Amino acid sequence: MTKRNQIAYYIVTAIFSLMILGGAITYFVDYDNTAAMFTSLGVSKSLIYPLAIAKILGVLAIWLIPSRLIKNLAYLGFALNLLMAIGSHILANDGLFYGPIVPLVLLTVSYWLFRKK
Repeated sequence: MTKRNQIAYYIVTAIFSLMILGGAITYFVDYDNTAAMFTSLGVSKSLIYPLAIAKILGVLAIWLIPSRLIKNLAYLGFALNLLMAIGSHILANDGLFYGPIVPLVLLTVSYWLFRKK
């Protein structure tokens, strides 16, 4: 991997990670609004805390676990989560489907650069 690609990987992955961690922390700090959003999307409120924990663990896996398999699974989990979030917002017709698109693009670029390693 070239130095330029490595720097790009770290920058894109850091921005993606901060977005995901910010969302996960919001799940804990602002539970009531998060629960209202989940309910409006037709998603069970009982998924809020497990999803927040999974997001934190996924970010840790991308940054700290040397296993390519674990990193691939973390990327897959984030991709599925973001695609389902987009789908939920489209089905709810709330106009907020664009929110998960930005982290999905960052995830895609991060994964592409990761695969070039």
